[in-house]
Amino acid sequence: MFGEWMNIPTLIVLLIVLLIVGLAIRSMRKTKKSGKSCSCGGSCGGCPSAGMCHSHKK
Repeated sequence: MFGEWMNIPTLIVLLIVLLIVGLAIRSMRKTKKSGKSCSCGGSCGGCPSAGMCHSHKK
């Protein structure tokens, strides 16, 4: 069915890897939508993009 290169254990490992990658991407998108970022340390004073990534309420 999958040819000589793909047997059942290989298919299972491939599906597990795809699941992990999909969950990682989903988590990153959710974090980005909530206004947080992996590269953001939270101190906007020295960041040139501070006005774009966080909404400041006064």
